[in-house]
This record gives sequence, C-alpha cells and structure tokens, in this order.
Amino acid sequence: MPTSAQAPNNLQSPSGDSSPWVVWGPLAILLAAFVGLFFRWLYTQHLFSRSHMEDWGHAYVIPLISGYMIWQMRHKLAAARAVVFWPGIAIVLLGVWCYFFFNMSPAVSNHMLQGASLVLTALGIALTVLGPRVGLRLFLPLAFLVFAVTISERIMILVTWQLQLLASQGAFVALSAIGALFGFSAAVEGNILTVITGSGETHDLNVAEACSGMRMVIAFIALSGAVALLGADRWWQRIAVLLLAVPVALLMNIVRVAVLGIASIVDADLAAGDAHSLIGTFLLVPALALFLGAVWALKRIVREGDNAASQPKGVGA
Repeated sequence: MPTSAQAPNNLQSPSGDSSPWVVWGPLAILLAAFVGLFFRWLYTQHLFSRSHMEDWGHAYVIPLISGYMIWQMRHKLAAARAVVFWPGIAIVLLGVWCYFFFNMSPAVSNHMLQGASLVLTALGIALTVLGPRVGLRLFLPLAFLVFAVTISERIMILVTWQLQLLASQGAFVALSAIGALFGFSAAVEGNILTVITGSGETHDLNVAEACSGMRMVIAFIALSGAVALLGADRWWQRIAVLLLAVPVALLMNIVRVAVLGIASIVDADLAAGDAHSLIGTFLLVPALALFLGAVWALKRIVREGDNAASQPKGVGA
C-alpha cells in the first residue's frame, strides 16, 4: 500500500484558477495551529530570554538564522518533489505527546524538554507535509532551533563550572602579564580573582558572577553552528568549526574577565551591571571573526579542484 501521495507542484486551485491561497492558505493555518499549540512555551521562553538577555538573548535570533538557511535553499526545495508522507505523523504525535507529558505536573515539568518536543514536532510536520526528500533537506535548519531552547540550570552549572575555573586561571595569567608592565598584580583562589594595585589596594572579582558569560557558551556554539552550516563546504570542515566553539568561548571569557579586572582598578562599578554585560555581548564579534577565519583556513586546506566533487548541495546536504 502506498504511504505517500504527490503534492501539487504549482499554485493552481482545483478549478484551474491560479491562486496563491492553494498553498499559502493551508500553510498559514498550519503555522497558526503550531503557534497556538506551543504558545505557552514560546511565551515563557520570551519572558526568560528578555529577563536574561546576556545569557539567552540569542534565542530571538535563532529562528531568523533558521529561516535564512531555508531561504538560501529555496531554489533546491522548489525543484525537489514534495509529497505527503503519512508515516511522519508518528513523529508529530510523539512530539506533541512529549510536550504535554512534560507539562503535566511539577514533578515532570521541564522547559528544556518541552522545547525539544517543539523542535521534534516541527521536524515531524516538515516530513509529513513535504515528504522525505524535502523534509530531510530541512532537517538541519529546523534542528538548529534547539539553540533557542533554554538549557536546564542543573546542566548549565555542570557544564560551566569547570569552564569558569579555567577562565579564572587564564585571566590570572593574562592579568599577571599585563600587571608586570603597568604596575599591578593579580592573585586567584578558586573563583575569586584579586587585582592588587601598586599602592596595595585590592579589588576582588567573583569569577562565578563576572564570568556568568560562560553561560553564553550556547550562544557561541550556535554561532559556530551557523557559520559552519552557511560557510563550510564539507562535513569535516563543519565539524571542525563546531569543535572550536567551546575553546573560543573560553578564550573570549578569559579576555572578558581580564578586561573586567583592569576596569575594576579604574572604577569598581565597571565590573558589574550593564557594563560587564555589554563586554560579553561585544565579544561575540571577535568570536565570529575567529569562526569565519577558521572556515577560510579550512577551505584552503582542500584543493580548489576537489570542491566541485564534494561540495554539498545546500545547508541540508
């Protein structure tokens, strides 16, 4: 028994009249139903991102990047054969069931897993409505949406704690080297970094707080993922760029803490509040430059003549 039926490849109504509503009408209804189903999660994520812009503000940008990836593939998607693939309904139902399961009670309620269920449902809808050939091309752009999902606090502490310790040690080395030239010194004990001026005045910097930017590691991974998918030609290049995400995040936060340490000598208020938040956001710019530089270097490793044979046909290739 066939499990798929070919979808219309043009914008013709059943009567033969050209009408964009034949395609865009059902898509608009489907999108409205999707937003309505997951509205509670979307609104909760919005509130959390708005109140934690430094750590999770990137969640607003992730759907735009996913949309750009899809737009970049628009010609290949239009040329592909779209079919209705009914087995994909199983993935949709699984995603919806998981979403409601992780909403049932405080004992199992989990915002992160609710978000993962949303992404799973989106993947299932794409597979069901468009079929495997088109749906699989959309897998990476849609899977990229996971970077818009806030990670559970317990996991973030587990991931960032060791990175904070490494950042404090790295900042200590950097400040000690700079201090040797400008007449101040530094000391570190655990997560407490102390900057000592030439006059003996001390300025303590709690790296666990000042280096809350380590929580931006998800933003750095998302940034590296976007650069890898949009800029790299080969899978090994994409993986290499992704593997750079955590080292680059660590390097940028060492710079961040070192800058805050120097700023605390000038004005202690500069090491707290909006000032240190802005520093962390600005460091995404050099991080982007590093990722782009890595893509450029990796492309030069491969001979130009080999590119045609191995270049993917798009983001989802």
